[in-house]
Amino acid sequence: MLIFILCMIPGSDLPKISWLENFGFDKFIHAGLFFVLALLLVHGFLKQEKIRSAKIITLIICFVYGGLLELLQGALFVERTADVYDFIANSLGSVLGLLLFNAVNEKILSKFIR
Repeated sequence: MLIFILCMIPGSDLPKISWLENFGFDKFIHAGLFFVLALLLVHGFLKQEKIRSAKIITLIICFVYGGLLELLQGALFVERTADVYDFIANSLGSVLGLLLFNAVNEKILSKFIR
């Protein structure tokens, strides 16, 4: 829900920090949000013993959700545009979250989320 709300914010309401734009900072934000989404989704799915392909299901959900958000930004949201590079950043963040899940789960998630 948080990701959806952040994507709905009109472009004029987003802070403008020109030097960060040179580094593609918004792509890091996209990747970071989907990194956390993937970690939490796979953690939740693994807690449910009936879910077998937790990582594959998580990846599909993240890819579809990231794609739908970009389409909605292009079609419905005010002062927002669909950007294939945002979708790529979303996807890379999701994949990275799954690749690093075991390490993050062992050190962080398993201690705070039961």
